[in-house]
Amino acid sequence: MKPVESTPQRGPAVGRGSKMRAAVMAAAITELTETGYAALTVDAVAQRAGVHKTTIYRNWKTSDGLVADALADHFATDIPIPDTGAVKDDLRALARALVATMTAPAGRALLTTALSDAVRTPELAEIKRALFEDRFRRAEPVVLRAVDRGELPTGTDPGELLKALVAPIYFRLVFTGEPVDETTADRAVDVALAAAHAHALSAP
Repeated sequence: MKPVESTPQRGPAVGRGSKMRAAVMAAAITELTETGYAALTVDAVAQRAGVHKTTIYRNWKTSDGLVADALADHFATDIPIPDTGAVKDDLRALARALVATMTAPAGRALLTTALSDAVRTPELAEIKRALFEDRFRRAEPVVLRAVDRGELPTGTDPGELLKALVAPIYFRLVFTGEPVDETTADRAVDVALAAAHAHALSAP
């Protein structure tokens, strides 16, 4: 007798509206984390979310649109902007938060997606650009306050300093695969501050 093939269990029914969207977004992030962008399917997301795949297609025309929305929703939460009164402490808090985010499963899924063929998809490319722009915009007050307090040279460009801060972290995450931890974050702060004090990060 031919054995009966097992079928993955569908998640509990979630209804419609905001609950349905939240379930689908969470399922998409989990699928990205566990299987990666290339292997993600609408069927798998639907099964994990507890909805029919036609429900997903009614709300998202393509799997790329679904992934784009899932990443945007997951990383659109407000970022606490530190204001300790000392720029080194503020930047250290930002850098450590980045490390914590990007070494978590969802952060690794974002990196994997951003570095895959997905980057050629206009929807996903726009999400990646918007996420980085939003992060820098939110963190700019940390640099501007430090300039006002005299901790950083006048004319220091917030965007350039923040790029100098995150560059060593992303270099390890993307290229070398070296461990990334709070020590990595703290060293990145020292590098960024040294460049700023050397007037290497001034606005054009």
